[in-house]
Amino acid sequence: MSEFDFESMIVTIPDYPKPGVVFKDITPLMADAKGFAAAVKALADPYRDAGVTKVIGAEARGFMMGAPVAVELGAGFVPARKPGKLPRETASQEYDLEYGTAELHIHRDAIHSGDKVLLVDDLIATGGTMVAQVKLVEHLGAELVGIACAMELEFFNPRGILAEVTDKQLHSLVKIK
Repeated sequence: MSEFDFESMIVTIPDYPKPGVVFKDITPLMADAKGFAAAVKALADPYRDAGVTKVIGAEARGFMMGAPVAVELGAGFVPARKPGKLPRETASQEYDLEYGTAELHIHRDAIHSGDKVLLVDDLIATGGTMVAQVKLVEHLGAELVGIACAMELEFFNPRGILAEVTDKQLHSLVKIK
């Protein structure tokens, strides 16, 4: 595990985006070259010997964390996008939001049986986007090897939510209680 103090680089913003919400801004960590490099390395380290062939990151901050982790692991990167954003045939998975639903798409030919997939994001809260990605990986016949996030909002119980769809453990750098 990294000795870098990731939590010190996360800025707390009260009442954003609305009163009563405490927003945790991870962009200062990504803006710091040493901090960002340390985060990418720390997210990748537990999976170095797992044979990861693809990393999936969800739009948009999952791209910023997932793509460099893919490079770090010598793997390909697969973007999970909102509907209508990918030009070829896609597989999709709907997931629940607080008020309604959303959907993620990946290209059908982006992952295959035999691929070993790592899911990476900047943050996990309620786990909806991760659950959708787990289901997409399963649907396309690939093997999920892990789930990694820079920040975990423990008070939403994302580990319990993930446990309903996978036995893979969540690896997070910062846990917010």
